[in-house]
Amino acid sequence: MYLNCHSYYSLHYGTLSIAELLDLAIQNNVGTIALTDINTTMGIPEFVKEAELKGIRPIAGCEFRNEDDLLYIGLAKNREGLKELNDWQTEHNLQQKSYPTDAPEFKHVYVIYPFGRKLPNELRENEFTGIKASQLNKLLTSEYLKHPENLAVWQPVTFKNKEGQFLHKTLRAIDYNVLISKLQENQFASQPETIDYNDLVNQFRDYPEIVQNTEKMMEACSISFDFKSVKNKKLFGQSAYDDRLLLQKLALDGMVYRYGKSNQEAKQRIAHELEIIDKLGFSSYFLIAWDIIRYSMSCGFYHVGRGSGANSIVAYCLKITDVDPIKLNLYFERFLNPKRTSPPDFDIDYSWRDREQVQDYIFKRYGRDHTALLGATSTFKDRSIFRELGKVFGLPKEEIDMLVDNPNDERNSNKITRLIKILSEQMVDFPNLRSIHAGGILISEEPLTYYTALDLPPKGFPTTQWDMYMAEDLGFEKLDILSQRGIGHIKEAVDIIYENQGEVVDVHQVERFFQDEQVKLQLRTAETNGCFYIESPAMRGLLTKLHCDNYLSLVAASSIIRPGVAKSGMMKQYIQRFHRPETIQYLHPAMKEQLEETYGVMVYQEDVIKVAHHFAGLDLAEADVLRRAMSGKFRSKVEFQRIVDKYFSNCRERGYSDEIAREVWRQIESFAGYSFSKAHSASYAVESFQSLFLKAHYPLEFMVAVINNFGGFYRTWVYFNEAQRCGAKIELPCVNRSRPETRISGKVIFIGFVHVQNLEQSVISGIVNERQQHGSFSSLSDFIERTAITKEQLVILIRLGALRFTGISKAELLWKAHMLLNKTVPVAKTKALFEAKPREFNLPKLEQSVLGDAWDEIELIGFPVSLTAFDLLQTNFRGEITAKEMMNHLGKTVRMLGRLVTIKYVRTIRNEIMHFGTFTDVQGEFFDTVHFPPSLKNYPFRGDGIYLVLGKVVEEFGFPSLEVEKMAKMPFQANPKA
Repeated sequence: MYLNCHSYYSLHYGTLSIAELLDLAIQNNVGTIALTDINTTMGIPEFVKEAELKGIRPIAGCEFRNEDDLLYIGLAKNREGLKELNDWQTEHNLQQKSYPTDAPEFKHVYVIYPFGRKLPNELRENEFTGIKASQLNKLLTSEYLKHPENLAVWQPVTFKNKEGQFLHKTLRAIDYNVLISKLQENQFASQPETIDYNDLVNQFRDYPEIVQNTEKMMEACSISFDFKSVKNKKLFGQSAYDDRLLLQKLALDGMVYRYGKSNQEAKQRIAHELEIIDKLGFSSYFLIAWDIIRYSMSCGFYHVGRGSGANSIVAYCLKITDVDPIKLNLYFERFLNPKRTSPPDFDIDYSWRDREQVQDYIFKRYGRDHTALLGATSTFKDRSIFRELGKVFGLPKEEIDMLVDNPNDERNSNKITRLIKILSEQMVDFPNLRSIHAGGILISEEPLTYYTALDLPPKGFPTTQWDMYMAEDLGFEKLDILSQRGIGHIKEAVDIIYENQGEVVDVHQVERFFQDEQVKLQLRTAETNGCFYIESPAMRGLLTKLHCDNYLSLVAASSIIRPGVAKSGMMKQYIQRFHRPETIQYLHPAMKEQLEETYGVMVYQEDVIKVAHHFAGLDLAEADVLRRAMSGKFRSKVEFQRIVDKYFSNCRERGYSDEIAREVWRQIESFAGYSFSKAHSASYAVESFQSLFLKAHYPLEFMVAVINNFGGFYRTWVYFNEAQRCGAKIELPCVNRSRPETRISGKVIFIGFVHVQNLEQSVISGIVNERQQHGSFSSLSDFIERTAITKEQLVILIRLGALRFTGISKAELLWKAHMLLNKTVPVAKTKALFEAKPREFNLPKLEQSVLGDAWDEIELIGFPVSLTAFDLLQTNFRGEITAKEMMNHLGKTVRMLGRLVTIKYVRTIRNEIMHFGTFTDVQGEFFDTVHFPPSLKNYPFRGDGIYLVLGKVVEEFGFPSLEVEKMAKMPFQANPKA
């Protein structure tokens, strides 16, 4: 009789997880319940799956509300009914409109209205009025006394007990962002909304017909999902046979492009993969990915296919990826194998400028009923819960901050904070907000509303209410269409090179890039600023230590830089073995054969598969199950144990000692958890080489592209600094030469208007459009008349020197601007046939200094251009040595002067904080510092600026750094305008 149950998927309302709700039903001997979360069905698949496991009969439903006004409850008779409920939600979510007070004419849904909302003669055949036990006394004066056949037992379920009721009330206060004491009675459930079956039966003992109506209605409802079959679009063409033939043709055509006509190894591998792809029903999935790539390439968009999909030669031949799996010895089974219990997915990266157009194509190509972005759910986590609860209970900000920063402080021990800690433990991992996955897209065979209602987040595309984990459980394989600024760098650099130098660059000729000596030099010397994935201080250090100058070495570096590998100590061991390979001792010849490329270290997830296959004789599918299980991605403990038993059984059959078998197993266990996909690293390395080639041969155009894509490890001024290192002359914005974005002409780079603080977009567009239509501006008055600029916006441009074409000083321009505008808002005029001569003013001589200009630039664009940051110092001292001289002073204590670039925070094994710093010297060259806890405690960083650093020069495998003893932030000269 429980037809209105809420879980915690009723966001900021429900207090029970699906498991807790079902357990509550079991404890009360209730065999059937309906999940009816508020304006969502996101929990239904999980509810159905868990209910079947626990022996509960599930009913799918939804409670429809406009804010706090409960309109009606819908119960799905079957999956068609669930689709009707999801369609009804989806219509209102996508059109962002309120629900009407009357339910539509559902065909497969029972509707229950709250008591008092409808009269008996207003109800359709499938509609009832729900009555609570507390409302039974109202029947005496109600028309329903004569029509009990239209009534149903209505006992909402929201919490377990009084403790849960208080948690519910707290969640409502969080939802309304008010003090809990300020909640209105209609904003929370004031009555006991829990399961107490015996009590409910007792309260309705005098109304058996109402009970029978309820039970009969619930018996007529059923719902189930097939959690085993793939739900994606099954066919790309007319039949599975057609799809197989088309995929085979495309793969073989692509093989000729990638390998030539006579590569037998490629031909055999393609045949092997196609057999598995067809057997598992994934031909359409590959063809859809190919279709998306074909479209995006026809638009001139660049893409990078990465992830485990790069293990597939079919994907390589279809141009989904640019990673050669034969060259890198990548196993297809890492991506797809007959024993894989979860579907795979392709990760395809586009420029952030192009991704939405690709997404739009997918929706239009495959239909909105069958296409959706994948949702995500953010949960209440960690100490952020303290902040939410602190506001609800009226704590002042200082006390909330103290509770968040140091919850165990004795000052946080009072009645309120103790209550907050109890509630936070109850709330942790509760769903908080429905959001959107980084890039997942589903393309379904049936309309998606058979499985979920759809939301409309800010992206503007329909989005599933449940997340990737539920999608995987249901049998959907997603396509990840991701955005990445690194691709934007590459694409825009090619365009800028053509515009500035007239040269056409094909960035897909990566094989040529691998052999380019200038590219190798850039890599070996870690000249990688702006290059995708390899520009961070840690990566520059690793590249130097490994003397990295080739593709395979970069693939390895891209993997061992990952936090898991570095933290485990394997990165350091890899570097040591690289320099002293003669010290490596392999446990078995098979280990040497498989791991010699990586000096005996299992760097990649594929290494786990190789060792399990070649050393222990597991087939490739079993080896991948082993790898997935050890990384927490495989859930069948029975299958995992079977493979473990087979591993040790095979080792005994092969004559290995128990000691060797256990040691190899230990290594597999320790590596599998943190290892990284080689295919993923290889995809990253391809993109890194594309960036390296552009930077090596076209450094100025490349840096402009990096700046314009607002992406990279560092702040914008670092990339302007890098452009100067490469020979560029940096010019401040100019109203006659600049664009919204940064541009280059020859070797001169004009900073784009977009970098100017507080300069309005409408002003930027107005300047550029007016100049393009009617030519350059001739004077201050001409500029004012043609742009309708306000005084405040004009002052910004003058202070930044953007009207320097006039030849008039900034100080004089500011006077003239005030006189001409005279506090009135100008109106743009069309260019006159005969220009009236503006009135002339005689001004006294006004002072202007380069130092003042530099301070204006710092305020308006964040860094100085007229002077360097070092020119602003009060001292003329520039350090005893520069970055380039560090290797000549190893072991010596020196003083260096550096502009702070970035800081990395780490904790020691004693849980003490230490830092790694990166600076630029007066020549613009990077140098790195190490700040151990004692030094850091006495000489901490004090924000951006230039520091004098005293320390000892040390090196590790050819990479120098400064172990800091003392450090002081240097004072600047005062702003003369202050």
